[in-house]
Amino acid sequence: MLHGIDVSNWQGAVDWDAHARAGVSFAFAKASEGSTFADRWFGANWNGMRESWIVCGAYHFARPAGDPEEQAAHFLRTVQRAGGLRRGDLLALDLETTDRMPAVKVARFAHRWCQVVTARAGIKPVIYTYASFAQKGNCAGLEDHPLWIAAPDDPRGRPEVPGPWRGWTIHQHAHSPLDRNIFRGTRAELTSLGYRRRRSA
Repeated sequence: MLHGIDVSNWQGAVDWDAHARAGVSFAFAKASEGSTFADRWFGANWNGMRESWIVCGAYHFARPAGDPEEQAAHFLRTVQRAGGLRRGDLLALDLETTDRMPAVKVARFAHRWCQVVTARAGIKPVIYTYASFAQKGNCAGLEDHPLWIAAPDDPRGRPEVPGPWRGWTIHQHAHSPLDRNIFRGTRAELTSLGYRRRRSA
């Protein structure tokens, strides 16, 4: 198994070299939220991960009451401003709030956001969520995307897998003092889920 962490502006400055020395192999950093918010620490985190030879992941916090196409474009611009994508980089959608929208609209938002990101970046995003949220139908139609499941109360590597998924890809198994994750596989298998440069015609 590979060990990873995820961070946002709440952590402030992150010592990526120290995490790499401690065995962290991959990480996700918050890049954006909604259509306008960009995490002020994302650029430093994106480059810090890369310089420490940690597999880089960026995530967007979904606001389902907003426009999915605008949010996808904002997310990709934020990643581009931080240096853009390189081979093996991962992208994810943090889907954990409904914004008081019905489940069918939340799922429709997520599906469209993923369509736009996949079309523009060539990466199928990972979906971060938790069991009770998915079980209400908020993730319907997303089963072909890798599942990053938040389940800190379940044994590490044995999270409850909610429908529509049949298996998990990343398990967030701890929240304190830092969000900690595992990937059941090799570095090559993890980066195979990430960015590949498109060949020119």
